[in-house]
Amino acid sequence: MTVQTEILTLIKQAKTIIIHRHQRPDPDAIGSQLGLADIIKTSFPDKKVLTPGKQYHGFDWLGQMDTVTEEDYKDALVMILDTANQPRVDGEFYQKGSTMIKIDHHPNDDAFGDVQWVDVDASSTSEMIYNWYAEVGSELKLTAEAARLLYAGIVGDTGRFLYPATQPSTMRAAAALMEAGADATAVNRIEDTITLPVARLSAYVYEHLTQLDSGAAYVILTNDLMDSFEIGDASTAGVVPLPGRIDTVQCWAIFVQQKEGDFRIRLRSKGPAINELAKNHGGGGHALASGAKAADQQEIETVVRELDQVASHYEKEV
Repeated sequence: MTVQTEILTLIKQAKTIIIHRHQRPDPDAIGSQLGLADIIKTSFPDKKVLTPGKQYHGFDWLGQMDTVTEEDYKDALVMILDTANQPRVDGEFYQKGSTMIKIDHHPNDDAFGDVQWVDVDASSTSEMIYNWYAEVGSELKLTAEAARLLYAGIVGDTGRFLYPATQPSTMRAAAALMEAGADATAVNRIEDTITLPVARLSAYVYEHLTQLDSGAAYVILTNDLMDSFEIGDASTAGVVPLPGRIDTVQCWAIFVQQKEGDFRIRLRSKGPAINELAKNHGGGGHALASGAKAADQQEIETVVRELDQVASHYEKEV
């Protein structure tokens, strides 16, 4: 029995299925969560399917989260999607179910769950959910809404098919989802649209980006700065890819100050592996896309030095 078949078997056996994703979600987290929920609800209408997590206004177009109680988890099948480690799970009762399944495409540094399906070569968890449907789908139904959600997740995690994780299989999955009813033009337009405050912040990022000779680059976004742009941490996702458009930038860090005073670090790369650097600072992720934390200005300076070293070593290797 493959892990995909085992997952289907557990879903068929469960009366209640609760699907979680990670905190501070992106389109892949929500798209895979709600897309899988739609497939299960449509295929097995007698089952109770819940999707907990904080509701973000910017993602209302993807759907609405459910409110859950501890009682809901009694004898429930819990599925954790697109979440590399347990501290990032959005929801406080996820360990209260009878069985836990982890489905993810990040490195499996935290191997939690009774059943784990981790594919680091997949572009996104949304692509994995579509592949699961395609492999065991004789009993499953893929609606146009589920196709839209999974397509949105793929588009989000591939940067509209720009990032290296985009494989021929990714394009085949996207095409199949379009054939199933996903409006690619509508989804692409939504994910490419930014607000005026984000547009102004983008100009700031380009104007104040510090680039080192190695090809490393960084910018610091303080609370005072974001307040002046009337923007919150969640909206800074729109500026993360920007430094990569500069031809001389190889890897970069965007430091986003949190309300508590520490910094969230968004790390990206066009070649040098930055996930080990992220692990050194309370984070992790993919070789070319990771996240970490910095407690203060001193740790920011340490991260910048390490990023400079990563870029310098990469330049020598190539």
